[in-house]
Amino acid sequence: MKEALYGLVLALQFLTRIPLPIACPWNAATCRWALRCYPLVGLLIGALLAGLAMLGQGLPSPLLALALLSLWVALPGGLHLDGVMDIADALGSNAPLERRWAIMKDSQVGSFAILVLVFLLAWKGALILALLEAGASPWLWLMLPALSRFGALLLLRLAPLARREGLAWTWRQHLARRDLGLALLPLLPFFGFVPGGAWLLGALCVFLFLYGLAMVRAFTGINGDIVGAAIEGGELWVLLSAWSWWWFATA
Repeated sequence: MKEALYGLVLALQFLTRIPLPIACPWNAATCRWALRCYPLVGLLIGALLAGLAMLGQGLPSPLLALALLSLWVALPGGLHLDGVMDIADALGSNAPLERRWAIMKDSQVGSFAILVLVFLLAWKGALILALLEAGASPWLWLMLPALSRFGALLLLRLAPLARREGLAWTWRQHLARRDLGLALLPLLPFFGFVPGGAWLLGALCVFLFLYGLAMVRAFTGINGDIVGAAIEGGELWVLLSAWSWWWFATA
């Protein structure tokens, strides 16, 4: 139990900017539990989003959508957006493989990164607004961040790693198929509350398959930035899938 609690704290410290001044041991057991807790961290983020969505029901929909998007970016501290921007600059360079890796590691931000960031946030905000106006279930906001973080675990476990070094390689050593099942377990009840929940999980799997193929083709494998970007891309894809479900359901 102590290792599980340490793992949850590690996951919160790594995936969010929620201040938790607790020193946790980093070992195989706590790392494994941290990975299992990724969807739980997503549920916490989703709970805060759902709470804001319910408290802000009296606001105009565009303002509430912007507030939700702002909170969604603030809680992880833009951690995964950084990965999106690094990948955008690397792919936009059309450079050879080793040069793409060097660009991805470069801390400077290029024009491709800015363009992708603007369009990603614009699409995300527009879809949030569309779902608010469609009267989507508050359970949706709870589930979306959790699903995308579970998707990151799937990608990390199933896709080939580009290099045997770095954070992704370290995490991968402690992630088995059994851990994926335990990570998914807390999400299972929500499939009964969220209309089209199974559809969203299926859509996420399609995204991960296509995204993983594209990243392996471009970089010969995945790394930490690519896994982090999968969270942002997964959220956007599932938002689009949720909107399509509500649009067809109410048409």
